[in-house]
Amino acid sequence: MIYKVFYQGLPDEIPVRERTQSLYVEAESEQEVRNKLYDRNYDINIEYIQPLSDAHLNYEKQSSQFTVESV
Repeated sequence: MIYKVFYQGLPDEIPVRERTQSLYVEAESEQEVRNKLYDRNYDINIEYIQPLSDAHLNYEKQSSQFTVESV
């Protein structure tokens, strides 16, 4: 399953919607996503992890910025 991870690039600051970034990770569960991104915990502040349905995934694939992270 593909998960969309919303995060802030500044881990020490309060989350601001305009600075929210996202990345896509393939994993079996939300916990596995967190485990894969554990080494980045000091670089990013994870806000939300969203599992993508097939329809949502197809929509996201239309974006030029869609790439699945290999972690």
